[in-house]
Amino acid sequence: MERYIYKGTKKLRCGYTTGSCAAAASKAAAELLLTGCAVSHSEILLPSGERISIPIKESRLTEHSAICSVVKDSGDDPDVTNGILIHAEVSFLPDSVEITGGEGVGIITKSGLDQPVGEYAINSVPRRMIQNALHEIAELHEYHGGFRIVISVPDGEKIAKKTYNPRMGIQGGISIIGTTGIVEPMSNSALIETIRTEANIRRKEGFDILLLTLGNYSEQFLKMHLPIPEETSVSCSNFIGEAIDIGVSLGFSEILLIGHIGKMIKLGAGIMNTHSHTADGRMETLVTCGVLADVPIPVLQKLPECVTVDAALDILKSAGYMEQTLAVLTQKIESHLKARVNDTVEIGAVIFSYQHDIILKTSQADDLIQHIRKES
Repeated sequence: MERYIYKGTKKLRCGYTTGSCAAAASKAAAELLLTGCAVSHSEILLPSGERISIPIKESRLTEHSAICSVVKDSGDDPDVTNGILIHAEVSFLPDSVEITGGEGVGIITKSGLDQPVGEYAINSVPRRMIQNALHEIAELHEYHGGFRIVISVPDGEKIAKKTYNPRMGIQGGISIIGTTGIVEPMSNSALIETIRTEANIRRKEGFDILLLTLGNYSEQFLKMHLPIPEETSVSCSNFIGEAIDIGVSLGFSEILLIGHIGKMIKLGAGIMNTHSHTADGRMETLVTCGVLADVPIPVLQKLPECVTVDAALDILKSAGYMEQTLAVLTQKIESHLKARVNDTVEIGAVIFSYQHDIILKTSQADDLIQHIRKES
């Protein structure tokens, strides 16, 4: 696909979603079914009103149906679905358009997702795109009946194991998704939407407390120190602020954040996206906390030279000022978290470091932990 965006100084090629692939394959198959002629490209309408043309890889006409396939092109996005085949088998119905899934398309097992429990994981926007595509073909060829469309992905079940699908309650395959039809490389919006989806599942399951983790370290900490099932947590990666906002918008009454000090220290400066490309400020935050904890200037002057937070903590510990500095840091983290939610929900954090065997907790963290244990 010849569309590009810029991320910093990099020019990156866009791709198309599994939903666009399914719509293009469905339209090509419907045309083959109606005319007996295969097409090399299928033009579909995106939700934005724009049209794109997608190559058709395979076409086959059977006694009662037509099958067309599209190769998923994710552009320069590091997507595990890139290069897979997405099939659409189209057959006649007396009226209406029926869309269902087949091999390699997951089935919904938990509420809170785009489709109801028991339905194939073909989201609402791709379903509308497929319907629009088939209505166009029917009108073009003056066909007044209906269609049955079966979307399948031969490698879908294997690929799904590399995604969040099993954890989110989608079993047996991948999802046919996409809200715009276009994949933007390394899109933050897609990651944030995954956080929202997973949090919404927890809410539908009846949880009033949102447990946020920052990744593998956090999940290991849960297993080692807190008897809380890992599947009750939602991983927010670097998007702490967005995840908190999602929790508030979904109606959670309490939020608990668990993370390693290497990232969590940034919250002490109010930095809510902890990716290094967004902001650093780790040593500056630690120096500020040290000043407030009355750490001598010669000790503080050594901290900016450190590459990691744990290395800086070694210096503070050797000088006898680690505990009071971390106490200030914990207070600042709590202050910024409360400011983020504007007192609309109870919020707390657990901050840990394996190297220094420390576990820091904001004032409400223990109560929140007890509440999570009861809910779990």
